[in-house]
Amino acid sequence: MGRKHNVVGAWQAKAARMMAALVGSAGAAGVANAAWDVNFQPPVTPLAQQMFDLNIYIFWVCVIVFIAVFGVMFYSIFKHRKSVGHKAAQFHENTTVEIVWTVIPFLILLFMAWPATKTILAMKDTTGSDLTIKVTGYQWKWGYDYLQEGFGFYSTLATPRAQIENKETKGDNYLLEVDHPLVVPVDTKVRVIITANDVLHAWWVPAFGVKQDAIPGFVRDSWFKAEKVGIYRGQCAELCGKEHGFMPIVVDVKSKADYATWLAEQKKVAIASAEDLTKVWTEAALAEVGAKVYAANCVACHQASGKGVPGAFPALDGSKIVAGAPEAQLDLILNGKSGTAMASFKQLTNTEIAAVIAYTRTAWSNKAEQYIQPADVKVARK
Repeated sequence: MGRKHNVVGAWQAKAARMMAALVGSAGAAGVANAAWDVNFQPPVTPLAQQMFDLNIYIFWVCVIVFIAVFGVMFYSIFKHRKSVGHKAAQFHENTTVEIVWTVIPFLILLFMAWPATKTILAMKDTTGSDLTIKVTGYQWKWGYDYLQEGFGFYSTLATPRAQIENKETKGDNYLLEVDHPLVVPVDTKVRVIITANDVLHAWWVPAFGVKQDAIPGFVRDSWFKAEKVGIYRGQCAELCGKEHGFMPIVVDVKSKADYATWLAEQKKVAIASAEDLTKVWTEAALAEVGAKVYAANCVACHQASGKGVPGAFPALDGSKIVAGAPEAQLDLILNGKSGTAMASFKQLTNTEIAAVIAYTRTAWSNKAEQYIQPADVKVARK
């Protein structure tokens, strides 16, 4: 028996040490990582602040109702229990009781519905905006068009593929960083017109209190007025395909002076990059541009080697479509293929599409001799 108790005691001691180690590790992890948040992100717009206040208000209403209901219930159970000689009171179809338990919930709901309705109406009031930006969701990136300024750009995930594949240490903003953020001025009411090119998306920036579905063929709108300079991050909040988790939203709120400087630079870039459809490109020049277009838009599915993913995404190296008439490949890029993950890439410019076609037809083991010019892509869009 003594030996048995010694063994049990040893196991208990070992278990205690393991538990202490686990608790210590959990504590260290908690210190190393940011504190867990159990509330909304700090609001930086009037609308987000209104939502935050409404959430706190409704929470405390629920707390008061909970305490009142369960307090009365537990008091009644304790003070009127059978063991102390109480008998159940009979008040079936009591008019007073019926009125009380109908009026009180009605008043509670009224006090909750009034501020909630005001917030909902504020969410939909896009009048009096100072800046209008069209937001378009694509598989899997965002397009931003500054309608009053006459230029736009695409915003694509900037997290290195090596981090996604666990070949490198993940950064602080893993999957929440883009190459071209949306830039807006501080203290400016911005109206965002939201739609989608292919499937359902949703434009969501928690700190702004904005979350609006992007629906193909429909135009929805929302607004925000950021009151603090900084970088704010969000994500597509609608399951939109296999790369759904890889289309973040980043908004850079600048001071009005910095925004004016940025705006002037963007207009210069837009003028410089305007397409010249009369230019005749050599295949080598197009392929050089196409390599960058492929890396930004195609490599996730078809891989850098062009071998694709067997059973999921077809190889472009040795593909009959790539080796065939370029018009067939152009049609596939412009219109996608129904029932597959191949989406339309109409959002690319005419030059980018012509370039990626030239690149894929000459890369790897492909030796196709035919290619097309940007002007041919322009004609095919019609």
